[in-house]
Amino acid sequence: MKQQKSFEFVVLGCGQRGQLFADWLHEHPEAGRVVAVAEPRADRREIVAKQHAVPPDMQFERWEQVLERPRLADAAINTLMDRLHAPSAIKALDAGYHMLLEKPMATTVEDCIAIDAARRRNKRIVSVCHSLRYHRCYAEVKRLLDAGEIGALVSFDQVECVDPVHQAHSFVRGNWGVEGKSAFMLLAKSCHDIDLVAYMVGKPCLRVSSFGHRSHFRKEQAPAGAPMRCTDGCPVEVDCPYSAYKVYVENSPYANLIGLHRHTRDERLKFIHEAPYGRCAYRCDNDVVDHQVVNFEFADHITGTFTMTAFAPGGRQMRLHGTHGYITADPGTNTITLKRFWGTGTRETIVIPPQVGGHGGGDDNTMKCFVQAMRTNDPKAVLTTTEESLRTHTITFAAELARKECRVVEVSELTRPIRKRRK
Repeated sequence: MKQQKSFEFVVLGCGQRGQLFADWLHEHPEAGRVVAVAEPRADRREIVAKQHAVPPDMQFERWEQVLERPRLADAAINTLMDRLHAPSAIKALDAGYHMLLEKPMATTVEDCIAIDAARRRNKRIVSVCHSLRYHRCYAEVKRLLDAGEIGALVSFDQVECVDPVHQAHSFVRGNWGVEGKSAFMLLAKSCHDIDLVAYMVGKPCLRVSSFGHRSHFRKEQAPAGAPMRCTDGCPVEVDCPYSAYKVYVENSPYANLIGLHRHTRDERLKFIHEAPYGRCAYRCDNDVVDHQVVNFEFADHITGTFTMTAFAPGGRQMRLHGTHGYITADPGTNTITLKRFWGTGTRETIVIPPQVGGHGGGDDNTMKCFVQAMRTNDPKAVLTTTEESLRTHTITFAAELARKECRVVEVSELTRPIRKRRK
């Protein structure tokens, strides 16, 4: 049997996502290996470097130090912060790298266009990491839809339950709490979902409206007597679900996400006394919404809704309504329900075999698809090219414009500049 080609990778950003993909390569050495890393935090940089035996002269503090050199590898795994995606992606593509680019693609329509243009002119393979398309449960839903199992799609509902503690961790205290430093909530968290529903429909989105607010995580909602930090003697600390003691000193998933599982209890206590994560969840500088709904109209009169809420246990739910039946999908349990109206009117439950890995195995499948696309040198072999991601990101930008201006926005309002640039 002919041995399949393996590849060399540089990792730009060794946070949670960068480490996840580095772990995947470590577990799949036949796919390739990491030969260079760029990360300003020494402890996180060293984890990936040690795992892949990256020599000291290939370990960098800044992504610019990697890309100012002649090309060091076949591909770049770009998991930098959102606002760094455009400059780093364009520079990497111009240097000749293929790329796995973490979502969101970029934080403006113009930057998304620029990344797509860089991919086109350099003829590179780019996979934007919309992992939900690669989730086996959603893949089966797409197959059922395309096979006409519920007739013609009429409407849909997609719900993303962020979980209140996750909201407080990532979108209040954390890196994505302030739009000016990262992105608006719908882009930072839920462009996954908008990409997914657009993929399911498979037709142009014509117009959107949206409503959403930051209703709870604000100083007006703070419990009486709550201080600026959880460590300043909060009178409700014992009952508060957002207590920094509970979330970061005890063994919680959120402590692990920021690397505290490698630290002693005393080090964790020092951390919450000093770091932004020790702030009261009601007294931060966050400005992104904690709940939002988007209404869509697609071609052929297909309508739908997307709801993002911080105030429900984490997970997603999908419901698709057709002329001949409906589908519900719960990716958390890998369960699909298919109800047919015609014929025998059967109700079928389909259980998809579970898969390990981030996003229910979606991250694993994303990497497999990306590596295979490089092996076949086929840019369209990935499900989420820059062209496709630009299309669905544009819907996301239109939805946020609709929310901010409190009006129905025609998606074509945002695509007109795209057409003009391509002439």
